[in-house]
Amino acid sequence: MKKHYKEEPWSIVEEGFHPEMQMSSESIFSLGNGRMGQRANFEEGYSGETLQGNYIAGVYYPDKTRVGWWKNGYPEYFAKVLNAANWIIIQPEIEGEKLDLATAQVSNFRRELDMRAGTLKRVFTAKLKNGAELDVESIRFMSMADDETAAIKYTIKSRNYSGKLKIAAAIDGDIVNQDSNYDEKFWAEVSKQTWAHGSELTMKTKKLDFHVSTAQQIVLTKNGDELDLSSVEASTEKYVENVFDISIAQGDEIAVLKYASNVSSLNYSLSELSSKSIEAASRAKEIGFNEMLQRHAENWRNRWANNDIIIEGDVAAQQAIRFNIFQLSQTYTGADDRLNIGPKGFTGEKYGGSTYWDTEAYCLPFYMLTAGNDVAKKLLLYRYKQLDKAIQNAGKLGFTDGAALYPMVTMNGEECHNEWEITFEEIHRNGAIAFAIKNYIDHSGDQNYLKEGGLEVLLGISRFWAQRVNWSKLREKYVMLGVTGPNEYENNVNNNWYTNYIAKWTLEYTRDAAKACMSDDRFWSDFVAKTNFKEDELSTWSDISSKMYQPKLDGTNIFLQQDGFLDKVDLTVDDLPASERPINQNWSWDRILRSIFIKQADVLQGMYFFEDHFDEATIRDNFLYYEPRTVHESSLSPCVHAVLASKLGMDEKAYEMYLRTARLDLDDYNHEADEGLHITSMAGTWMAVVEGFGGKRVVDGRLSFSPRLPKEWDSFKFSILYRESTVVLEVDQDKVKISNQSGESMAVDVYGTTYEIAGRDSVDVNRKR
Repeated sequence: MKKHYKEEPWSIVEEGFHPEMQMSSESIFSLGNGRMGQRANFEEGYSGETLQGNYIAGVYYPDKTRVGWWKNGYPEYFAKVLNAANWIIIQPEIEGEKLDLATAQVSNFRRELDMRAGTLKRVFTAKLKNGAELDVESIRFMSMADDETAAIKYTIKSRNYSGKLKIAAAIDGDIVNQDSNYDEKFWAEVSKQTWAHGSELTMKTKKLDFHVSTAQQIVLTKNGDELDLSSVEASTEKYVENVFDISIAQGDEIAVLKYASNVSSLNYSLSELSSKSIEAASRAKEIGFNEMLQRHAENWRNRWANNDIIIEGDVAAQQAIRFNIFQLSQTYTGADDRLNIGPKGFTGEKYGGSTYWDTEAYCLPFYMLTAGNDVAKKLLLYRYKQLDKAIQNAGKLGFTDGAALYPMVTMNGEECHNEWEITFEEIHRNGAIAFAIKNYIDHSGDQNYLKEGGLEVLLGISRFWAQRVNWSKLREKYVMLGVTGPNEYENNVNNNWYTNYIAKWTLEYTRDAAKACMSDDRFWSDFVAKTNFKEDELSTWSDISSKMYQPKLDGTNIFLQQDGFLDKVDLTVDDLPASERPINQNWSWDRILRSIFIKQADVLQGMYFFEDHFDEATIRDNFLYYEPRTVHESSLSPCVHAVLASKLGMDEKAYEMYLRTARLDLDDYNHEADEGLHITSMAGTWMAVVEGFGGKRVVDGRLSFSPRLPKEWDSFKFSILYRESTVVLEVDQDKVKISNQSGESMAVDVYGTTYEIAGRDSVDVNRKR
């Protein structure tokens, strides 16, 4: 764990230039707007260690799968969100020496991510080898108000130099992905153009023919007055620039205002792409930097009004939750139902930027309860629109009759993960997609979604489960063999309890949902015709679910993670030397697979999803057994444990897990922040507060809270959208206050007691300790 950044409630601040932290800081200070994103690379060139990253949502490359032993059913490619053209380049040069913080003497370095306004500011003093000293300030943002545009204000003040300052404003398309399987460059040039104060570059992917056009418009000022300077226009393959020569004297201040745009063939025809990119950059220039920033900041103010969590008395916790909410909000806005949430968002290349089951298991609640039902529904429709591909994926593995296996990793519905134990075996992902449908309906009240696609998805998943199990004569139960559960430190196991349980639940939920929809004769006849549904499928599902094998330790409440789990050497995390943590960076894979140690919640993932299926004693016994054996080396692990620990009144453990998930990247618990942030697990941080400390549930169709206040906090407050009504929870040392900000009366449970709260009214309840 590293404590590198100052703890501020609304900002992430780095003081002093630390080259050894540069790649991690590039991740931490990343910016995005849902349509595009950018790591916190320097505008000026940097010859030190860096991971350059500019990303365009929805644009990807099918990098050919690289495996040593090909197996039938393997995907042919791994989808990767591409490192696109580098648009931020502003390169100062004095007397032939370019500003480079890896070679200059750097002092007074400070950068700040202002989460309230969504801006990144950097200041420093640099002394070049030729003796010139410069004060530099950079402010940039990616507009949330106009998601095709971004802007930079880059200011240079001469401390001691008089003479010629050369500034190159450039767009570089000759870039690479660090994770390219075969060191291949993924982009080819289509066209480029330059003019006196700007330039434009259009590139296309070498496969799939995605086109992206990037444009820049440049304005220069000297001591506050706009300069009427034309540039020297230059271009080479995949590169355009505008170079300005400016006479400066000691004390002069030069500002470079760079207005940039990125547009893609996802939204425009190829014939208009270049003109649309130039139009967007020109639009930004016409609005001007200050007005652009004001509109951008206003957009953020509106978002924070809906999704902020206020924690009093604990700055580290306050900063962390806002950082997580900030990153989630700038990664996915719900503006486009073709997009989804990649595990790294716009902050790095790892995991390809593709969609995982994280969306349904962790992200949906955040977007549903802070952005509303429409945004949440788009995440469900993303899967519905890919149902045909899920059926094809199952078909490649030998499943028939409309069985659907959703991919572990995808950009377009096709499976593109190339590790056999994941691609073929981590099939519990299907269950999370089914659970998300119920979760959405419970919170939105939108029962009609079943008829809008939800039931078709449930049917495909249930058909898969019905074919994936087999009857065991020995056990006289249905069993599921050769799977990987959420704990990826186990592969190819039999009867993973969580997978068996969520399959059983899905079959039951689909059966009940189908019966509920049968009363709509018109819908049902169309549904049967479209899906070739047979009513005997209902009885098959009932038979399987009633006879599903669930491994359990005899005489206890403990469900066994899988067959053979008790054959392992029984250790706890306390038995591990600190020098061997994390084990995934210090142990062989063979040793990990044979050990008892658990990467992330597995049995406890089931306890979290289906908490209402088990009494508190059962949840407690399983928590006390599994958590001490869990190393939490998945970013998705601490949040589930925080929620369960809160329910069980284990306040210290809940707070420990909250800080671990909330500050996972800020304090770099897993020593991998340089690769990008853990965006999807950040939704788990929000869950830890809202569902953990806030105790938010839906019980019998009513919103319910059972709050607990960590002893480190004086109070906390958040709002959620429940069935499109805003409900505010405030918890302090003495009381719980629930405010109904809608115009209609609402029934809300607090500590198991139901209160009818009139519209625009609130209720105070004594806090339980």
